Amino acid sequence: MKKLFCILLALLIFVPLFAGGKQEATGAGKGPVVITVWFHSGKGEERAVLNAQVKEFNSMQNEVQVKAIMLPEGSYNQQVSAASLAGKLPDLLDFDGPNLYNYAWSGHLIPLDPYISTDLKSDLLPSIVAQGTYGGKMYALGTFDSGLAIWGNKAYLKEAGLRIPTGIKDPWDLNEFNTALKKLKALDKVTYPITFKMNYGQGEWYTYGFSPIIQSFGGDLINRSNYQSADGVLNGPESVAAMKWFQSLFKDGYANVKPAGDDDFYGKKTAALSYVGHWMYGPISKGLPGNFVLLPMPEFGKKVVTGMGSWCWGITTKSKHPKAAWKFLSYLMQPSQILLMTNANGAVPARKSALALSKLYGKNGTLELFAEQLNAGLGMPRPKTPAYPTITTAFAEAVQNIVTGADVKTQLDKAAAKIDQNIKDNNGYPIHK
Repeated sequence: MKKLFCILLALLIFVPLFAGGKQEATGAGKGPVVITVWFHSGKGEERAVLNAQVKEFNSMQNEVQVKAIMLPEGSYNQQVSAASLAGKLPDLLDFDGPNLYNYAWSGHLIPLDPYISTDLKSDLLPSIVAQGTYGGKMYALGTFDSGLAIWGNKAYLKEAGLRIPTGIKDPWDLNEFNTALKKLKALDKVTYPITFKMNYGQGEWYTYGFSPIIQSFGGDLINRSNYQSADGVLNGPESVAAMKWFQSLFKDGYANVKPAGDDDFYGKKTAALSYVGHWMYGPISKGLPGNFVLLPMPEFGKKVVTGMGSWCWGITTKSKHPKAAWKFLSYLMQPSQILLMTNANGAVPARKSALALSKLYGKNGTLELFAEQLNAGLGMPRPKTPAYPTITTAFAEAVQNIVTGADVKTQLDKAAAKIDQNIKDNNGYPIHK
């Protein structure tokens, strides 16, 4: 509470200097409308592209001028939360996809449906539409999405005599996956057959990366019919079976719960497989030039599920200039602008028309598999409920305890109880009409 108070106090002092909700058209309507945009200062290449886009947009027309504010990614969500409490949100807000549902429920975002044309919506990846929709309305648009798959060392796979799936129609099933791990572990150069990026640490990666395993087994993080309870789902038989299997991989020496660094797969080459997303293309292509292959997500149980969701844009209810904010957002959503960003950060372009022009994700592109999985509807959005911050925190804590040896059912019971208590404390998070 003390930390949040300090952040809030700082925002009360400094945010008025750049809050979008306070901006007026310059010259009482005689000059351009000025809007404020908040953007997370993550990767340097993303910052560079957005700064260039703002500069170009401002110079190409004189109706709307954009003032972009870069906020540190590490404390971004806390600053947004504090600003929302203070009523100091900008016109256009950048945020991580799973936070959308809490922001929309809290009344901080306006629906974008009046602005989104039928042509634009039909051109979006299904995952972009799924992530951006809450309560039947679309509140956010992303210029890119993410992908989850398995990267493989081709030489090791060949030496182990393993079948290499060629696309999303013939993934490994659970038995074939288990067999592959056993054969790879037997290779002299392999210490752990697979890396699950445990070096990322307890946090959103655990939910993004490992909930698809539970969902593939037939379980989930919450009952999605009404989002009112995790009990019987997160701690149900399918989810328990998934996490018992996952725990066994660490217990039996197939994966390392405490890797020394990030490069067991592409650097040290002591791992034969890497379970991770599209963002590792750079290091992997440099570390294993010509010797890596991208494998589709396995069918661990009842279906194939991949991770999805990323940073996106929404217009806040504090904006006095929503049409101007949409003008800039629609500019960012142009295929050419999407490609500028995705060529820089390596993410999956959000529009099909942009995908077709992408060297990495287009037809026969190195990373086409990620786009295939998303286009096929294999991505499952993280739970569309304002309770998501509690869900991801509780699940990540359970996963951390499970991979270090704790009883699976006990940990999932505790996580489900925390989630249900949060929902109860908020009267079920009723959707505001």
